[in-house]
Amino acid sequence: MSLLRIEALTVRHGGITALDNQTLEVAAGEIVMVTGPNGAGKSSLMSCIAGHVKPWQGHVVLDGRDVTGRAPEQIAALGLSMVPEGRHVFGAMTVLENLRVGCGLRRDAAAARRDLDYVMDVFPLLRERAQAQAGLLSGGQQQMLVIARALMTAPRLLAIDEPSLGLAPRVTDQVYEALLRLREERGLTLLIVEQSATRAALVGARMLMLREGRVVLAGDPRGMSAERIERAYFGYEEAHA
Repeated sequence: MSLLRIEALTVRHGGITALDNQTLEVAAGEIVMVTGPNGAGKSSLMSCIAGHVKPWQGHVVLDGRDVTGRAPEQIAALGLSMVPEGRHVFGAMTVLENLRVGCGLRRDAAAARRDLDYVMDVFPLLRERAQAQAGLLSGGQQQMLVIARALMTAPRLLAIDEPSLGLAPRVTDQVYEALLRLREERGLTLLIVEQSATRAALVGARMLMLREGRVVLAGDPRGMSAERIERAYFGYEEAHA
């Protein structure tokens, strides 16, 4: 069953078409990784799903409900949590205060406290640094914090834009280990943007490669040759799965 469905979606910024009449689905519990070169339309897709950008045409359907054009907080209340590119922590606030911000839409205080304990178990560094200013954390620690804060909204679908950006490979591995644990233990659905297709193969994700606003390659990258992925990435040919 599809948790997220994108129907004939077109996104335009002025006279530039960032996403061109694309249709795709994400099943509940699935990991889907959107890859592709700079300017391919990856961030535009994520922003449109989260309600930060309105599409020129098409629909965004979340758990059977058409959320096209709804405000971000309304979409979040239906189970989508977005982690944008750039690790937007509240730098002057503590780690714990940042995490509590994620509880703003929740009414069950006891469940929120349980989730707070849970995310600190998943990211033990956050427990150790709970009273530290978020702005003083390393890049990897800030990435863990924004993912943990997003989890405090109790989402069904977690959408993350470039989680490995600027991180050392070892730290990136730690972030993905935590994401895979969350998917296994919480049944979380993951939609992740990464520029490289390599990570999709490492985590067993279904890959959607965008270029110039269109999906040019889709499927399990573990069954694709490096040459095929490279040709699709650089635009040598239209290579569809």
